[in-house]
This record gives sequence, C-alpha cells and structure tokens, in this order.
Amino acid sequence: MLENGWINYTAAFAVFFASHMVLVRPPVRPVLVRFLTPRGFSAAYSLLSLAILWWMIEASQAAPYVELWSWEPWQNWVPIIAMLPACLIAAFGVAVPNPFSFGGAHNERFDPQRPGVVRWMRHPILVALFLWSIAHLVPNGNLAHVILFGAFAIFSLLGMKLIDRRRKREMGEDWSRQLNAARAARRTQLSNPGGTLIRLLVGLFAYVGLAHLHPYFAGVYPFA
Repeated sequence: MLENGWINYTAAFAVFFASHMVLVRPPVRPVLVRFLTPRGFSAAYSLLSLAILWWMIEASQAAPYVELWSWEPWQNWVPIIAMLPACLIAAFGVAVPNPFSFGGAHNERFDPQRPGVVRWMRHPILVALFLWSIAHLVPNGNLAHVILFGAFAIFSLLGMKLIDRRRKREMGEDWSRQLNAARAARRTQLSNPGGTLIRLLVGLFAYVGLAHLHPYFAGVYPFA
C-alpha cells in the first residue's frame, strides 16, 4: 500500500493535471469565461494554479525520502543563478501583448517592430517555468522532488508545442508573418521606458523576495 505521504503527493499531481486538462478546454472554459469574464477567469485560474502548486511543493516535502543522487554544496548555486533570469523573463513576459502564447494582455496591440521579449521567445512564462524546474532539479536529488521538477520541465516544453499548434490554427498566416517580423526587428525599441524600468524592478524584487520567502514555503534558505 502507498504511504500517506505518497497518497497526498499523488492527489496533488492528479488535481494539478486535471485543472489543466479540464478547466482550460471546451466546454468548461467558455462557460467559466462567460460567468467570470475573461479577466476574472485568468485571475481565478492563476490563483488556483498557485494554490495547487503550493500543495504539490508541500506534498513533495512530506513524501518519503528516496535518494537518487547526493547533495553537494555547489548544487545550490544552480537555482541561485538561474532564478534571476527566470524572474526577469517572467516580469517582462506577463501581461504584455503576445499573440503567440498565454499570459499576454491586449494582444491586438502587438507590434512586431516592438516585440519586447517576444523577439527572443514566444513563450516567456513557460521558459521561466522551465528554468525554475530544471534549476531546482539539480540540488533536489530525491525521488519526490525529481518527479515534481521533472514533470514541470516536461510540462513547460509540451505546453510550448501545444500552444504553438493551437495558435497556428487560430491565427493562420498571421502566425508566421508576425513572428518573422518580430524576429527581424533590428532592436527592441522602448516605447515605454518607464514601464520597462518598472518591469525590471519587479523582476529583481521577485528574485529577492522569493529568496527570502523560500524558507517558509520550501523549508530551505537558498543562500545558506
């Protein structure tokens, strides 16, 4: 029989994948969007995802410890270094015009001549998630955490493929036309320098804040 720790861990995973397979697909999503409005649905779904992620992290810590590789002090530097670009990518990728992925806002205003972070990556939120998961995989060589971070790494890569397929179908020829124009932009023009500075500060603040809050939701201080 599964120990209680594994049962809770399995339940957290099941709820996470169920929420991403059921709530965001027809016919459930259109009904929820009509009831909550698109912005309300995005906010509610984001909060739900964060709550489930918290549950998964807590469940992974409570699961029985099965070591796959030993911990070494140098391994802590991998997430310490990788999380800075991850936080900055997330800060510049969320709530900006981006017709190629999720997490964007006012996608109709997307200007291929000023693509921002989209010039380098179509899915900045998923890239940040991938960096987070791979970086945390290195210093967490026990079975529960390997499953957790490995699953999120695979989830982020598969998510990019699935979103690309859906966006290509929805946008038609506009998908390749706008993407090629964004990649061909000579430089990222700062149409809103103040907004760029704010996002930079948000990314840095998130990095520092997550480091200091890490002992409370993960039980480990990264710089220890």
